[in-house]
Order: sequence, then C-alpha cells, then structure tokens
Amino acid sequence: MQTSDGTSQTTERKLIAAIINDDESAFCELYALYRNKLMYFAMKFVKSPEFAEDIFQDAFLSVWQKRRFLNPNAPFAPYIYTIIKNRILNLLAEINREQELKKIILSNAIDYHNDTESALIYADIGNLLEKSVAMLTPQQKRIFEMSRKEMKTHKEIAAELNISVYTVQQHISASLRIIRSYLAKLV
Repeated sequence: MQTSDGTSQTTERKLIAAIINDDESAFCELYALYRNKLMYFAMKFVKSPEFAEDIFQDAFLSVWQKRRFLNPNAPFAPYIYTIIKNRILNLLAEINREQELKKIILSNAIDYHNDTESALIYADIGNLLEKSVAMLTPQQKRIFEMSRKEMKTHKEIAAELNISVYTVQQHISASLRIIRSYLAKLV
C-alpha cells in the first residue's frame, strides 16, 4: 500500500521506527520525502517562502524532539499535516495581531504619511530587532545573520560552518522562538 507521496507504508513505518531510535539519516530521509508537499501546503496559506520554510522546519524539529512518542503503526502524513496546520494558524493569528497593532498605532499618529516619522519608527523597529538578536548565543546569532542578512541557504551555512543542515535548522528555529518571545513581551 502506498502513502499519499508514493512511498510504501512499510518504508514509512521503518523510517519512523528508526527515528524513534535516534537515527538521523532516517529523519533526513523522512524530511526529504515530505518537504515539497508540506512546503506547497504551507505556501498556499502564508504566501511567503521564508514563512513556509520556517513552519516546515519548526514542524520537523518538533517531530525530532518528540520522536519517542511517534507511533510507527500510525500513518505519519495526518500527524505532520496537523502540526503544519497548527503552526500556520498560529502564524496567521500572530500576523493578524500585528496588523491590528499597526492600525492602532497609525490611528493614533498625527500624520502617518510623514517620512521622518516613518524613518524613526523603522529605526525603532530595527533597534528592537537588534536587541532581540543580541540575546542569542554567538552561534545562533551567526547562523541567524547568515540566513537572514546574508540570505544564505541552510545548506550553504552548514557547509561554511562545517555543521549539519539539521543543526542549522535547530539554531534558526531556536533563534526565531527567542526573538518572537522577546518581541511579544514588548507588546
């Protein structure tokens, strides 16, 4: 019997069983099997490759962290799609809150078309982001800046730093959580 992505259920079960036993190569294989479909699924809702990538990586990081609780006899697709769906809903709710906050700020502004004021707000936001990035460990900060400022792929970062792509993904996911947490405390 085939899964929705064309792999056999037996193969998928073996991968899940191997992941439960800490097999990183099985994790990478499962990651690769689902990447395109899940990225496409996420892109339909968030319309941003960066957000879709973050959602996908965060979901698979969650799978790895909770691998001991996986059931190799249960289909994996509904499980991972549910995780992705929940991450998308959380992100969309966060974006909605941010838009409401922007509306409140703009409605209280005297002249929100003022370029000087816009520049000041942009500078303030940049300062807040810099403060949140400063809270990262040196390795997280380096990887985050390589990803976001230098626009390098996870594979390029991994090659340059001589670490695994999975480690890069872990650092970026952890960095995003720290930054979001810091910014959420300010609102």
